[in-house]
Amino acid sequence: MSTEHAPNSTPCAAPGGPAQPMVDIRSLSLWYGGSQALKDISLTIPKSMVTAFIGPSGCGKSTLLRCLNRMNDLVENVRIQGAVDVNNRDIYSPTENVDVLRKRIGMVFQRSTPFPKTIYENIAFGPRITGIKRQHELDRIVEASLSGAALWDEVKDRLHHSALGLSGGQQQRLCIARALALKPELILFDEPCAALDPIATAKIEELIIELKKDYTIAIVTHNLQQAARISDYTAFLYLGELVEFGPTTRMFTNPESDKTKSYVTGRFG
Repeated sequence: MSTEHAPNSTPCAAPGGPAQPMVDIRSLSLWYGGSQALKDISLTIPKSMVTAFIGPSGCGKSTLLRCLNRMNDLVENVRIQGAVDVNNRDIYSPTENVDVLRKRIGMVFQRSTPFPKTIYENIAFGPRITGIKRQHELDRIVEASLSGAALWDEVKDRLHHSALGLSGGQQQRLCIARALALKPELILFDEPCAALDPIATAKIEELIIELKKDYTIAIVTHNLQQAARISDYTAFLYLGELVEFGPTTRMFTNPESDKTKSYVTGRFG
């Protein structure tokens, strides 16, 4: 994998005033072997807001999301050009510790991935790896993380039962709690509600809105209504290109691009 750097882009403005940038993506391109998946993408994700990536299947939105914690490094024959700064740190710098980076940037996947351990051990696993051993400190982190994921009241009496016994929606909130336990700067959600029923989906959406008080969130979703409900900013990608990026309200009511208008009104995709 190789990277090249590009000039700084201008941070976008948040609704109602300027926003502090959390992620600055500059001239980012990515190839899987000879196939180019991302084409010269530049955008700035504001701090303490929800940014949604939308677009038809295969447009590059999940690939872009995975560039933010270098998950694409795990794919064979990947080549990347451009730059990505997270909280003013170049995450593609040769000196960047990728393991540390992935603790700073939590990720929740399309399907819940609880460990085959107890609910308690699912949350305590990450903090233990970082060196936290004292029981009272682990207890505090487990409770705070489960509370942060709106799950504590539902599981506090069965912390030492298997996490695999939880419902699908509860398992997804457990995975969110597991990410919160490492106190990330940024949380990435890749289609977190795709496998959930409407009630569980509503709980995840409410949780994401609550979490943005303390975290910056980027979410990939195929659900345009979901993007409209929970995001502050929306990026529309098509065939690996960033077609349009801006405040969600404008993107859905008065998009600048005819292609965006066609997509959000359901004419294609």
